[in-house]
Amino acid sequence: MKVVSIVGLAGAGKSEVARLFEENGFARVRFGQLTDEELKARGLEPGERNERYIRELLRKEHGMDAYALLNLPRIAEALEASDVVVDGLYSWEEYILLKSYYVDNFYVVAVWASPRTRYRRLVERRDRALDAGEASSRDIAEIENLNKAGPIAMADFTISNESSPQDLRQETERIISALYEEGKQANR
Repeated sequence: MKVVSIVGLAGAGKSEVARLFEENGFARVRFGQLTDEELKARGLEPGERNERYIRELLRKEHGMDAYALLNLPRIAEALEASDVVVDGLYSWEEYILLKSYYVDNFYVVAVWASPRTRYRRLVERRDRALDAGEASSRDIAEIENLNKAGPIAMADFTISNESSPQDLRQETERIISALYEEGKQANR
């Protein structure tokens, strides 16, 4: 069974790529669900400021690998039925934990888009929209405070998401095919 983690900065298209993996039979585990649950438990409104507070608080309480550690049971349960796509791995420490846990069955797909493209998307987004200043601030916080660049740099596959949704779908399906082909060769 495979665990594929989707990484990238806000607005790159990670959730769309994860959705495409899900369409292709992968069970989806969204790390951000922990943030949503914690916001609700604390009676906080969703929004960049509160979400950042919760992300950083959970990492302070549980360590920089908090989201991977706290989601291991969800991943294990999903793996009972199918391969898993993880939407939202952020930190280097989360990468190290999942890589050590799943070894050769763990893959990373980085989704990249330029800041200009990402910020435009984030401003236009219906849910959790950010203005350009908030988006830039989030980029800096995620790179400096959450060690987000390491998993992106170590990706097994990279998708450039600067053009059309059709191109994104085609690139994602190419990667899914490559993952399944690799699995076939390993089982020979």
